[in-house]
Amino acid sequence: MDISTCYKVGYILKPHGLKGEVTLSLDPGGPDFDSLESLFIEKNNRLIPYFIESVSVRGDKAFVKFEDVDSSEGASAISKCAAYLPKASREKSGRGEFYDDEIIGFEVSDSEAGVLGKVVEVTQAGPNKLLSVDRNGQEVLIPVNGPFITSINKSKKKISVELPEGFLDI
Repeated sequence: MDISTCYKVGYILKPHGLKGEVTLSLDPGGPDFDSLESLFIEKNNRLIPYFIESVSVRGDKAFVKFEDVDSSEGASAISKCAAYLPKASREKSGRGEFYDDEIIGFEVSDSEAGVLGKVVEVTQAGPNKLLSVDRNGQEVLIPVNGPFITSINKSKKKISVELPEGFLDI
């Protein structure tokens, strides 16, 4: 499996208990774990499939038990590794909706200031999702929620925003 055909669902933090369970920190907008059979774990720049035995999601963390990982040592071997799923496995986002990784690289333009830069990351700050935009080497954080984003054009890879006066001076 090639990493370019996948999206990151989280990051394995550490073992949980002594029987091979791990703590997975979940990225925003992740999958429904109830229907998952496996995850791809990145080890040595390769994606390796791990089959899920059980999973319990609590907030932004999942406690996952993989088949054939039966000890804290086995769980430690996959700690600090990213977890992925194939992009093709997720449901298509509807009109006006997007997955976080779909808008990485989109050009962001403000109605007054013009082109601000490109989206480099979508982050979560408490309950708020933020676009991290590279503006000539400076990071600009734009809230996704609220009135700031006026349109997203997936085919043109453009996001239009209307920022309040003085927003870029902060």
